[in-house]
Amino acid sequence: MSTPIPAVVLGGSGYVAGELLRLLAAHPRFRLAAALSDSHPGERLAAAFPHLASAYPEERFSSQAEVLKSACAAPESAVFSAAPHGAAAPLIDALLAATSRAGTAPRVVDISADFRYAAPESYASVYGHAHGAPARLAEFTCAVPEHLKELRTPHVGHPGCFATAILLAAVPLLSFRVAAPMLFVSGVTGSTGSGRKPVDGTHHPLRHGDLYSYSALTHRHLPEVVACARAASGVEAEFAFVPHSGPFARGIHVTVQGSLARPLDSRGVLGVLREFYARAPFVRVSEAAPRLKDVTASNYAQLSAAADGRSVAVLCAIDNLTKGAAGGAVQWMNRIFGLPETAGLTAPAPGWT
Repeated sequence: MSTPIPAVVLGGSGYVAGELLRLLAAHPRFRLAAALSDSHPGERLAAAFPHLASAYPEERFSSQAEVLKSACAAPESAVFSAAPHGAAAPLIDALLAATSRAGTAPRVVDISADFRYAAPESYASVYGHAHGAPARLAEFTCAVPEHLKELRTPHVGHPGCFATAILLAAVPLLSFRVAAPMLFVSGVTGSTGSGRKPVDGTHHPLRHGDLYSYSALTHRHLPEVVACARAASGVEAEFAFVPHSGPFARGIHVTVQGSLARPLDSRGVLGVLREFYARAPFVRVSEAAPRLKDVTASNYAQLSAAADGRSVAVLCAIDNLTKGAAGGAVQWMNRIFGLPETAGLTAPAPGWT
């Protein structure tokens, strides 16, 4: 039971990759075998992530050839892809092809958008370019772990961070037919959600002390939210989503509102959420409104709700890098390898970030 499972991280120098490396450093079974960075091969991990120097004092980024060699050498391995969308699919395709020839069996959780859609046309319509490995799409399932009891494919495409928060709030309403299938969503995200490369949306002087919306009603996570909500609840719902950029680094807060399909008060809706997530160790339902400081840098989601007999609002707070990306990926990989779902993920939020 204590045999280490080799872990490979693709796209190793971004924020999500750094969070993956942080979580893997404390995981009881997964052990880092290689971290790919084509832009920094041979560079120490600690140079890119100084906060991880105590965990990885000498480890270095690997080239793609070195990563393929590592994956082909292990009978089984856990592959976490944090490469950008568009780049992830060909990387994963090359790795799976090489390991198939070698007779080894990696399992992949992709955190990019490349394996969130069942059809290549759906992906192309959102991202504006052809899918990099369309023949692999049938090998992946896209869902948050709490919404899928049994995984029927060898690999997983993790939903986006905004999508994760929206789905955690919305799917119970749809599954229990509590709300009409037209939901309105307002969400605020931290600057790390835009990635490590500096742009206007993450530049501190522009973002500090400010709050502004972007991509109103056209955010690229919307199609995956609709598809994942349909798969999880059986309901074809519409979502009107307005995202906002918040003046903080980590965290997502969403408010999902709609019309009640049957009269309920706040206590009734909270009861629905508690029943739906009764066996979900990382989802906490509370009468108190969720706060980012209670979940930041943890794999926990905090939910609350209000209802007045006609309308309902469900509030959800998660950390975008952990529950919305790296932590959710580790949670999936725990399940794939038959480990406790909570392995390596139960550290509480630090609170005063």
